[in-house]
Amino acid sequence: MMIRIKNFLLQLFCTVFLSIDIAAAMPDIVTIGVLSHRGDNKTIAYWATTADYLSQEIPGNEFRIIPLDFDEIEPNIQSKNIDFILVNSGIYVVMEVRHRISRIATLSRSIEDRHVNYFAGVIFTLNNRADIQTLKDLKNKSFMAVDETSLGGFQMALREIKAAGIDPENDFAEITYGGIHDNVVMSILNGKADVGTIRTGILESMDANGLIDIRDFKIINEQTSDGFTEKHSTRLYPEWPFSKLRHTSNQLAEKVAIALMKMHEDQTVNRDADNKNKWSIPLEYQPVHELLKDMRLPPYENIGQFTLMDALKKYRYWILSSMVFIIILIVMTMLVVRLNKALKVSKQRLEHQHSLILDSVADGIYGVDLEGRSTFVNKAMEKITGWDAQNIIGKNQHELLHHTKENGEPHPKNECPVYKTFADDMPRYIEDDIFWKSDGSSFPVEYSSTPLKDEAGKTIGSVVVFRDTSERKKAEEEASKYRLELAHVARVSTMGEMASGMAHELNQPLTAIATNADACIRLTESQKIDMDRVNDVLEIISKQARRAGGIIQQLRNFVKKELPDKTQVNLNDLVREVLILIRHSLQNDSVKLEIQLDENLPDVYVQHIQIDQVILNLVKNAIEAMANNASEDKLLTISTSLTEKNEAMVTIADTGPGLTDAMRENLFTPFVTTRQDGMGLGLSISEGIISEHGGNLFLDETSDKSTIFKFILPIQT
Repeated sequence: MMIRIKNFLLQLFCTVFLSIDIAAAMPDIVTIGVLSHRGDNKTIAYWATTADYLSQEIPGNEFRIIPLDFDEIEPNIQSKNIDFILVNSGIYVVMEVRHRISRIATLSRSIEDRHVNYFAGVIFTLNNRADIQTLKDLKNKSFMAVDETSLGGFQMALREIKAAGIDPENDFAEITYGGIHDNVVMSILNGKADVGTIRTGILESMDANGLIDIRDFKIINEQTSDGFTEKHSTRLYPEWPFSKLRHTSNQLAEKVAIALMKMHEDQTVNRDADNKNKWSIPLEYQPVHELLKDMRLPPYENIGQFTLMDALKKYRYWILSSMVFIIILIVMTMLVVRLNKALKVSKQRLEHQHSLILDSVADGIYGVDLEGRSTFVNKAMEKITGWDAQNIIGKNQHELLHHTKENGEPHPKNECPVYKTFADDMPRYIEDDIFWKSDGSSFPVEYSSTPLKDEAGKTIGSVVVFRDTSERKKAEEEASKYRLELAHVARVSTMGEMASGMAHELNQPLTAIATNADACIRLTESQKIDMDRVNDVLEIISKQARRAGGIIQQLRNFVKKELPDKTQVNLNDLVREVLILIRHSLQNDSVKLEIQLDENLPDVYVQHIQIDQVILNLVKNAIEAMANNASEDKLLTISTSLTEKNEAMVTIADTGPGLTDAMRENLFTPFVTTRQDGMGLGLSISEGIISEHGGNLFLDETSDKSTIFKFILPIQT
């Protein structure tokens, strides 16, 4: 019993291990579906060599050829019954779109010891059919093709036939399908159809195998292509692609592709086989896509035919989103319309307010575009110039308002500040100019011209704000007259105060004249006249007379009401003139004088009597400021110099007690004085005179113990 059990266990153990070894030795079956366009037997025989080669090159796998009819291809792809597929280029394109198969190599057929990876379609008939010479002769003839889905056996020819203006459905007497290429050839040979179409190479192959005599047939619409020797009637298209299905592993596909590329190098593979083809890298199949699009064939049969239901199905989410968006857009549009209405009302209100503001301004305001045309004006502009808005808006403002200068010369546009403003985008302020009224008269103005910009910041013109300065100029002239009167009063008052000093100055030359005149009389009365002595005495009298005359002339000029015109003078000379009038006061008050005059000082363009008055006022104030000083502490310093800005400067400094803060605050205020008998006009008048000459009179704040006044005048260039 024990022996039987042992024998049973031993047999069971051997059976299990034997099964494992057998299973381990079994290779994986890899199926290649091939379009059987010439029959199953021929297909298996033709591609057996390729299957055997792949089995040998890729150990562990056994490759088998599965012949497929046209209608069997798609079901086998869908059911995953095959791993690779070899079909015509048209079917490949359809399967690529529908089932995402991908090509790994392209067939390169052997033709007369050459390899070609393109093929075409052949449209043919019997050689004795004299009535069929061109494609146009195919009308009302019976036509046979391989299959509706056959690229070389129907679709290529269909494209050329339609291009020739023939509609197969209406112009052919009949269209039939042979299923395989050989059947089509034999049907034409036997007279079952007038015209047939097959792929290239079929006629040559059947002739080589003795099945037909190729001379019995003629090619319709025969084409010639460089490097392609087979008879053909259509354009060339890429050869059949060897493709993998989506479920096939990429690693296996890569091995198959490498093996196919090396296949032609192995001389033992195709030596005795009918199939002497090789493989190339995958070609571009765009020409096939274009053919199928032109013929509206799958997968492009519905191109341009897109129904409403198709749109609803395909774009239902987009349509729903669009509807929601449209609803939102309608709501927003309604809100925008309401806002636009509100904005329009607000805009009208703002424009009205803007007009009110513009019209309420006393200054004239108008706008100018880049062509110099007026764009808007305010009421003040109309009132001042006399131009109505309708007569100036749209017209050239320069030609109306600014055409002539004050001296009567024409005013060029390129010199007009308004034009320059929008040309260089720089604002300008013009202090003194003239505008012209509608009645042809001019009036003085001051105005500003500012660039006008749009929302993007681009300059679109300028805005001019101007003011009629007629009243101001009149007031300035009156004020100038008044200042001149005050200055004259001040000069007369000053001379009244200095009368005793002036009398002393005149007394000296007059006394000298009288004394020398007496001497001259005595000399002439003597019996012996010394003419040389008489001449010397007369020369002294003449000199003293001229001195007295100079003093009197200086006094007359100084107190004269009507002033001479401005002339070029040297400030050093004016200082010396003033010293003639003030010398007696200096001596009387024991004031030491220190003069530091810059002899290289350029001339200034001034009314010299007025500048004399300024210097005299400052010197007189300095002397009075030192009245309470001890004699040795009285020093008056007068100097002239040139500033860093190339201006002439006069400095008058004293050694008095200086000015208090209260005095500094009201220094140039009229009628404010620290003297009991003073008028308080000296410094005020002096400041006005220097200002009118374009200069500046000021107190040097750097000194706190003495008083230093300076005034600066521009050099006339």
